[in-house]
Amino acid sequence: MAVVLGINAVFHDPAAALVIDGRTVAAAEEERFSRIKHGKLAVPFSTWEMPERSARWCLAEAGLRPEDVDAVSYSYDPSLLPTAERGGSADRLSVGEWEPLRTLYAELAPSFVESAFPGIDGSRLRYVPHHVAHAASAYLAAPFRDSAVLVLDGRGETASHLAGKVSQGELEVLSTQRLPHSLGLLYEELTVHLGFQRSSDEYKVMALASYGQPVHLELLRELIQTTDEGGFRVDPVPWGQLAPRRGTDSAFVSAHADVARSVQERLEEVIVELAHWLHRATGETRLAMAGGVALNCVANSRLAAEGPFARIWVQPAAGDAGTALGGALYVSHRLGDRPQPLPTAALGRGWSDSELEAQLVDAGVAFERPDDLVGAVADVLAADGVVAWFQGRSEFGPRALGHRSLLANPGRPETVDRMNAIKGREQFRPVAPMVLAERASDIFEGPFPSPYMLFTHTVRPEWRERVAAAVHVDGSARVQTVDAASEPLVHDLLEAFEARSGVPVLVNTSFNTAGRPMVDDPRDALECFGSAPVDLLAIGPFLLRRASRLSPVTSAIRGAAAPRPQPVSAHGLTRGGL
Repeated sequence: MAVVLGINAVFHDPAAALVIDGRTVAAAEEERFSRIKHGKLAVPFSTWEMPERSARWCLAEAGLRPEDVDAVSYSYDPSLLPTAERGGSADRLSVGEWEPLRTLYAELAPSFVESAFPGIDGSRLRYVPHHVAHAASAYLAAPFRDSAVLVLDGRGETASHLAGKVSQGELEVLSTQRLPHSLGLLYEELTVHLGFQRSSDEYKVMALASYGQPVHLELLRELIQTTDEGGFRVDPVPWGQLAPRRGTDSAFVSAHADVARSVQERLEEVIVELAHWLHRATGETRLAMAGGVALNCVANSRLAAEGPFARIWVQPAAGDAGTALGGALYVSHRLGDRPQPLPTAALGRGWSDSELEAQLVDAGVAFERPDDLVGAVADVLAADGVVAWFQGRSEFGPRALGHRSLLANPGRPETVDRMNAIKGREQFRPVAPMVLAERASDIFEGPFPSPYMLFTHTVRPEWRERVAAAVHVDGSARVQTVDAASEPLVHDLLEAFEARSGVPVLVNTSFNTAGRPMVDDPRDALECFGSAPVDLLAIGPFLLRRASRLSPVTSAIRGAAAPRPQPVSAHGLTRGGL
């Protein structure tokens, strides 16, 4: 039996996870406590943050003290950086100009742990290589024991990729790709060129790509190629020749969407090529994936459709936050425990009904406790209201999965514009559907089940008008399937909404506004509800309503037979181009 505290405190998305006897007990990103998205401040080294608050909460959730921890995993191994590179005399193109400082920070981690958590001896800290932690977060949490494993991200210590074979929980590394060649960094460079934020806004590029054409694909095929050893090379891309660099507040032009589409297409092709190599090398029929690139749900779906693996499982916190979990599972396994499959992504904070009621009373807000919560919420959704939904434990990872969500009726195409306006984000961004698992294949085509919203699906033509707000410009949707056994409350809500509308689907996006992390505790929920034009807050068994049950925006939508608008971004991008 071992108690292992996992920590990610390098690169970005600091997080903590707790594994006891191989079972994942708790996991949370530090941003949910600090309210600083991705742990990033506009100062150097702000992402190298020891996740003190999330780690303390993990221990408290299990009723443990620091003295009870047997080991602390740290998802970066400074010994992997050669001595010359740590001293800064090697070619910095290969490892990055900040790597010597990052490595020094990691080397000091034992003392940081002792300072942050009195009672834990620094000698209990165990370094886990970054990509091994990513890999372990997938293969040790997957619902199967044997598989191939693929990790792709921006960078680890000196590499950007790992491919391997797992047998009975043991990893055999078959291929890695040394920096500077990196598919994740390629996508980051494009993200910056398009005026977005590195290491946090790549999903916006994925959404933008649907509006473009792959006009640069042949050039990118020359610059980005796979190798016979299961890796790849990425030569420098002349971004300025492909599209003008966009300022943060500048308008988009068609060239921006075209370069996004071209890079997205080439990324998908390379991932499929890597998967075929891995399949030949392992003979496995199942694949476990992690790393930031594994959050690219469009690429995941192409891999599922065209790749050689019969089953693909992607860890829901596939980015760097997930290395806290992977490191803890890896060390737990090394200490003799048998890690258990991940039971759910709802591994964060939760509150009892009495605790929620006390906070609502303290806040001085009017609230009610209906006999039929899901029925009352379904009534508002069927009347085209937007509902803030705060239930159970918060999700670990970047996707809102029905615990910290904003929900709406998918039947009106203008709902996507309203949801984006509420959140203060770009109007070309899609919103995702959640659907009853047993009805998913009636409405969508693609890989099922999809409980973590990590694949895209094609919306069947006969349903596109009925779920218009959930349909992206290319006819796709990023689907979350909801199973009655694992998510009974959300399943009940979908059934209640279907009884009123005939549609077993709701629009689902994260409960937050632009630039802020998802709400995590009741105070966050009340603050966001108070500032955003949302009609209803369902927090535990309680409901908070606006003075009018439906907001003026919703009333206007209901009262006017407005023509269906083309989705238009704040910068002028439309479904038809520009």
